[in-house]
Amino acid sequence: MTLEFAPPPADKAELETGSAFTPRFDSNGLITAVVTDAKDGVLLMVAHMNAEALALTIETGIAHYYSRSRKSLWKKGETSGNLQNVVELRTDCDQDALWLKVLVSGHDATCHTGRRSCFYRRIDAKDGVTTLNIVDTEIHFPPDSVYGKN
Repeated sequence: MTLEFAPPPADKAELETGSAFTPRFDSNGLITAVVTDAKDGVLLMVAHMNAEALALTIETGIAHYYSRSRKSLWKKGETSGNLQNVVELRTDCDQDALWLKVLVSGHDATCHTGRRSCFYRRIDAKDGVTTLNIVDTEIHFPPDSVYGKN
């Protein structure tokens, strides 16, 4: 049986302070999920979930997401072995965003590039020009051997 979510209440106070979890999915049926490491708080990734991905995440304790580009459900780490085990799941005040605190198994890497975090580049600006500079050069697993050549 798949978990189902009630629609958000019309009463703002009930939405913000009540005990009912009533996620507010956007017009595409998605909710934003911010993912951090449960041990040290490092921001690992930002993704989206539809109702099915959210229900599977709650039911299994393993993070599932909805890929907007592939238009499909995905179990994070299923191919790489870097599953995200959910330690804590929170929602914001108006229940339109989620925060997952996870422990990553396998190589302790979340990004498909083999890095720990998807946020491995810093944006720098100088003289009106912006550039990207890699600040995390450590590759935890070889992505080509895991996913094949792109």
